[in-house]
Amino acid sequence: MKHQNFFERVYEIARQIPYGRVTSYGAIAKYLGAARSARMVGWAMNSCPEDVPAHRVVNRKGILTGKHHFHGINLMQQLLESEGIKVEDNQIQDLDKVFWEPSKET
Repeated sequence: MKHQNFFERVYEIARQIPYGRVTSYGAIAKYLGAARSARMVGWAMNSCPEDVPAHRVVNRKGILTGKHHFHGINLMQQLLESEGIKVEDNQIQDLDKVFWEPSKET
């Protein structure tokens, strides 16, 4: 059940991502002291509880790589756009302006 504990820690960080901001799988992994575990963060996000804003977690280039795990074709993009984040071709625009670094905020 080691993964379960890691997943819970991922969800705890993801819940802290501010409205209108995003972070990456790698940034969460690095914050948790597991810098090479970005994929494991992705797996956690694929099966996260409903209260976790999974739509705010993208890859390091701002690409909506997790969009296939949302109900509806464009739900992840729609959720981000409803928070004022501009998305074009499945990629967040102005990523540096909306990126949230967990280690700098907590």
